[in-house]
Order: sequence, then structure tokens, then C-alpha cells
Amino acid sequence: MELSPGQRKLAFALVVLALVGLAVYLFASRGSGATSPAASSSRPARRAAPALTAPATTAPAATGSASADSGTAQNSGIFALVPFTAAGLASAEKVADQFGAAYGTYSYTETASAYVATMSRLISAQLSQQIAEAYSTSGVASQRNSQRQVATATATVTALRAFGSSSLTFVVTVSQQITATRGGGPQSTSYSVTLTGGDTNWQVTSVELANVGQF
Repeated sequence: MELSPGQRKLAFALVVLALVGLAVYLFASRGSGATSPAASSSRPARRAAPALTAPATTAPAATGSASADSGTAQNSGIFALVPFTAAGLASAEKVADQFGAAYGTYSYTETASAYVATMSRLISAQLSQQIAEAYSTSGVASQRNSQRQVATATATVTALRAFGSSSLTFVVTVSQQITATRGGGPQSTSYSVTLTGGDTNWQVTSVELANVGQF
């Protein structure tokens, strides 16, 4: 039986719809297989910057250095990008971690000199003076004392921000546990920490909040 023009158009449309439906089904079936690790892994939530409690908020600005492509110090291709050996990078990262932990650990009972002494072997003389002055700043010191703040901290290098022929700038995340009469609890802050030296001999020469100058 011969179909009319209208029936032919209807039959053609039904065939097209059937083919489209089959293609969608096959695509969906293929996509429902194993998910790649990158797609399935969840990113950690970014925690808000803490309130003004530590002397870090008045730390000196970082010294200049050549810009580097951001990325963690553990990236497999990092050794081809920076003029330092694997041992040199590991040594610098260790110093940055130790400094961050000492920088975020303090007590309202400590004097500025006692506080700075905990990190004196890791920092330059100039930075030592700057941190002592920041720690003794009237507003910061009075708040620390009135609230009886005591903080303990750990630190982790999370990124390489910049490097020069004899310097590295890391982003270091400092995680604190603060006890105080008001406003205590866990807090996390990221800092831009610059180290100068080479091989396995490094000193921290500047520190500032990581988001300073970032947009």
C-alpha cells in the first residue's frame, strides 16, 4: 500500500526520533562507567580567614622575586622549572613548614623576645626585628592579653608562588588551635613566605598574608 506524502513525512520523523533516542541511550550508557579520579575527587572547602588574633596580620611585606607559575612544590615537573635541586626544594619546604608552625604558636604570657626566639634559627635578623615589633604592637598585644590567647599551630606548604636565582616564595597554610576567653577555636590562614639561600641552607626573609595584592 503506497503511503501518502503526509504519512511519509510522519514515518521519516519517527525514524529520526528513534535514531536520536538510540544515540542518547548509547552515550549515556558509555558515560555511566568508571569515573576518572580527577572527576570523582572532591576539593576541600576553603576556610575563611581568622579574626585578628595572631601577630601575623602585621607581618612585613614580601621582598620582590621573579614570578612563577603557581603549583604545589610536589608537582612532578617542578624540578625542570626552578634552579634548585630536589634536596634544595625539600630543605626549603621544611624550613617554611617549621617557620609557619612557630609563627602561629604563641601565648599571651610570652614576651616578644621569647616568641621570636622560637623561630630565630629559621629567619633573618631583619625579619626577627620586624616580627618582634609586630608582636608588640599595642592593639594586637592588648587583645592577646585581655583574651588570654594561647595558640598552637601546624603548617604545610601548599604552593610555590615565585622563585628567583636564590629565593623561593611558598604559600604556607597555618592551622591554629586557639584557646581564649573569647573568640578561640580552630583557625586557618595562608601566608606568602619567602626564603633566601640555596641548596640546604635557607632563611625566611619575609612573610605576609597570601591574599595581599591578589585579586
